[in-house]
Amino acid sequence: MAEFRLPPNSRPVPGVTHRAPGARELRTFRIYRFNPDGGTNPRVDTFEIDAKSCGPMVLDALIQIKAAIDSSLTFRRSCREGICGSCAMNVNGINRLACTTSMHDVGTEIRIYPLPHMPVVKDLVTDLTNFYAQYASVKPWLQARTPAPPDHERLQSKEDQEKIDRPAACILCACCSTACPSYWWNSEKFLGPAALLAAYRWIIDSRDEATGERLDELEDPFRLYRCHTIMNCTDVCPKDLNPARAIAEIKKMLVERAG
Repeated sequence: MAEFRLPPNSRPVPGVTHRAPGARELRTFRIYRFNPDGGTNPRVDTFEIDAKSCGPMVLDALIQIKAAIDSSLTFRRSCREGICGSCAMNVNGINRLACTTSMHDVGTEIRIYPLPHMPVVKDLVTDLTNFYAQYASVKPWLQARTPAPPDHERLQSKEDQEKIDRPAACILCACCSTACPSYWWNSEKFLGPAALLAAYRWIIDSRDEATGERLDELEDPFRLYRCHTIMNCTDVCPKDLNPARAIAEIKKMLVERAG
């Protein structure tokens, strides 16, 4: 019988509570805190803030907490516009971008954890080294043997461009891959929804001439076929993309190619 155990010192313990007496619009944040170099269990700190004192988004509250309450709180953020994907984290059990998640949509008690099943660098920052390596492995760039025209760029029809428009909108936030149980258990071999969506984007690009080689690279029991169409990836995508459909289309191409 399979037996699953948490790694030593991985179970969170109660942490510090920071009160906000007199808050006009109270929000309670329970935030995962962990420093791998500390040698202690992770903890969950509680921060009460007045939502009237900051912007409306979860990221606004985190910035307020770091600026005014605990400067050691660690998280990634950059654009604050849902474009860079830096502030992806697990908010009330769902992978989201903190910058596009309104506090009004997640209630008065907000639980924030790092993206699930990923090594934690510190607090809400996860190690995405493997995630980016898998993205790079699908060669996410144009491969063409035909020389480019000397006087203009490689052109494609409006219809062909529209095919890649949505898959190309991925911001590599990792919300989809870290919501996928198959990726949790097989992240060393299964490429995951984000990398496979990127692969699909180039497979269907009318200007790319390496379709056969790209499909050869994906025809593997783990790299592609560990997707069981659970659809978590599509449910959590902050850009409303559909990685599950892209993966299904790749599988369909491989079947059709086999005859």
